[in-house]
Amino acid sequence: MNRSTEPLVSVVTPVYNGADFFVECIDSILTQTYQNFEYIIVNNCSTDRTLEIALDYAKRDRRIQVHTNSEFVGVMENHNIALNLISPQAKYCKVVCADDFIFAECLAKMVELAENNPSVTMVGSYSLAGKKVMHSGLEYERRIVNGREICRATLLGGPYVFGSPTTLLYRADVVRKTKCFFPGSSPHSDTAACYKWLEDSDFGFVHQVLSYTRIHAGSETSRSIKVGTLHLSKVDDVARFGPRYLDRVELKCRLAQTTTEYYRALVPSLFVQLRNREFWQRQSDALQEIGLRFSRVKLIKALVVKALRLLLDPRKVVRKILVMSGRVETTEAQYYDQAIS
Repeated sequence: MNRSTEPLVSVVTPVYNGADFFVECIDSILTQTYQNFEYIIVNNCSTDRTLEIALDYAKRDRRIQVHTNSEFVGVMENHNIALNLISPQAKYCKVVCADDFIFAECLAKMVELAENNPSVTMVGSYSLAGKKVMHSGLEYERRIVNGREICRATLLGGPYVFGSPTTLLYRADVVRKTKCFFPGSSPHSDTAACYKWLEDSDFGFVHQVLSYTRIHAGSETSRSIKVGTLHLSKVDDVARFGPRYLDRVELKCRLAQTTTEYYRALVPSLFVQLRNREFWQRQSDALQEIGLRFSRVKLIKALVVKALRLLLDPRKVVRKILVMSGRVETTEAQYYDQAIS
């Protein structure tokens, strides 16, 4: 493809106080081998140099548009605001988080696969997170997978290949179907979007590392590990989307498994959040929204299991407590089913 025949891609970066890594993110987009794109930056009332950086680049490149929210919003609401700003002429949409960056052939490779396979709603790829290659699990020969098949496999605990918004390309006509493409306020509702929109379409996968995902102490993943929302989101996904993809026995089993994993992940909070009533109330309220009740009995059982594991590997449990208490500066690259357990 040349620029005259390339479909337009809307690249969006929702950002809040991202100045530390923002330049690298923007540069990675402007140096793509694929040329027919617009770039929309949505500044969520940042208090650092984020807006200054964005405006400076916009002066130098006409493809860049900068939007600043009138008031601060949640992280996924900011993502949805960004998606609602894409051009009506765009055929594809690509989110690149301000902490991350994409490699030079990212857009070209993803668009090529989508153009050759009109049934594909989303295209994923491998990502380098720290020193780990993430989101493996599909055989190299499998570039196109039935959406129901991959959603079902993921809900059953199979390999997690959806990645994050930075690792995915979305077909724009699907994004335009609603003002809330990412359903819900959870930082992990990008996964829920996969379950929601892949039910009647296919998932494509480029077997190349096309992005870099930066995991650091201030990242959403690190914060999610610290406050326990990572495992809670898995419970929510199974409860909400399991009825679409699983039979009743499978649903019951997976709900029990993910709930057990959630309580095990909460155990270190007993040491760092024991007297924090607000924290425990949030856990109770979140479970209630899912249709479950917070169980102290299950938490105590999980504590016993962790205690037994402590005898075998004390360093792992101690590190988990330090991560959640904020006493370590960084966390290992982790996503979804690879979080510390």
